[in-house]
Amino acid sequence: MVERELGKVGATSPVHVIEVGTELLDRPMRNSVGGWPFLDDGQEWPECFCGERMALFFQLDIPPDVEIFGGDHLLVFHCRAHNDASEPESANGRLVPRYWDAPHPPYPRPFWRVLLQRHAVLPAAEAEPSVRALPLTLRPSMDTLNSRGLGAQHFKVGGTPSWAQDPEYYRCACGADLVYVCQVPEGMEFAVHPGQPEQAYSIRADSYWLFLGNEVYLLACPAHCDPAAVWPVNQN
Repeated sequence: MVERELGKVGATSPVHVIEVGTELLDRPMRNSVGGWPFLDDGQEWPECFCGERMALFFQLDIPPDVEIFGGDHLLVFHCRAHNDASEPESANGRLVPRYWDAPHPPYPRPFWRVLLQRHAVLPAAEAEPSVRALPLTLRPSMDTLNSRGLGAQHFKVGGTPSWAQDPEYYRCACGADLVYVCQVPEGMEFAVHPGQPEQAYSIRADSYWLFLGNEVYLLACPAHCDPAAVWPVNQN
């Protein structure tokens, strides 16, 4: 496991708190829950190993002041039918080659896909059919570290993770140390359209969870070795 020190108590760092709007979108927006995914040319809408197209949970343009990833477009997809936690396959903290496509026991491949797109200009022709399309607003703020050296527990991009358990650090298969970029709080619900299939292990018929509703910390490859070189750490 890659070892790193936590930040100093009271230290601050730029962060963008992500706020979810309430008015249903009727057109593509780059910052959205659900909606029309903005993918690079040649990048297809991800499918789960089960053959079901993954649901777009949210996407956003990472602000320029977020180190390393500023200007990238982040998209988070997750299979509706397979709702589980992510468990890394690694050796001494180094993830296996092409970990975004590698076997994910007990599954033959991951049931999620997180992308950092660098040339995403045009939206897909159709919107995400299950998750309700809602606007996201990124509000600039400062993350102040608590007595444990942890950041605030928000839906946020940038700043410092709040780590519900011990911090986790990983090395990409390419050799670069993964860097924290975004956090989704525990128990966050994503509203779905009426009549959609229910998600396994969720607590409400009208909403979906990411990774069983765990707190999610997205760690990405700073070398951008692949658009999918992002690992979702789950804690609760």
